[in-house]
Amino acid sequence: MDWKLFAASFVMVFIAELGDKSQLTAITLSGQCQNPRAVFLGSACALILASFLGVLMGEGFARVLPTHLLKAAAASGFAAMGLGLLWKPQRMG
Repeated sequence: MDWKLFAASFVMVFIAELGDKSQLTAITLSGQCQNPRAVFLGSACALILASFLGVLMGEGFARVLPTHLLKAAAASGFAAMGLGLLWKPQRMG
């Protein structure tokens, strides 16, 4: 196993998920229920499944498209989302 890649993936996903909607949802659900263990297991399984699907899609795209094109598409997508958030009119109330 490539432990350096494992550590990088762990740290990046962990930081990305802190304060995310999924964490806020888990906090809300566990505060409203009598079985927080079920909330933990459900949210952990959901994150594992979402990550698994992302890895499968990334691997599939990497087999068809060159790496530099994938990186350019990802960078363009993030830039477009960021610009969209900056220019999106704010709705009050």
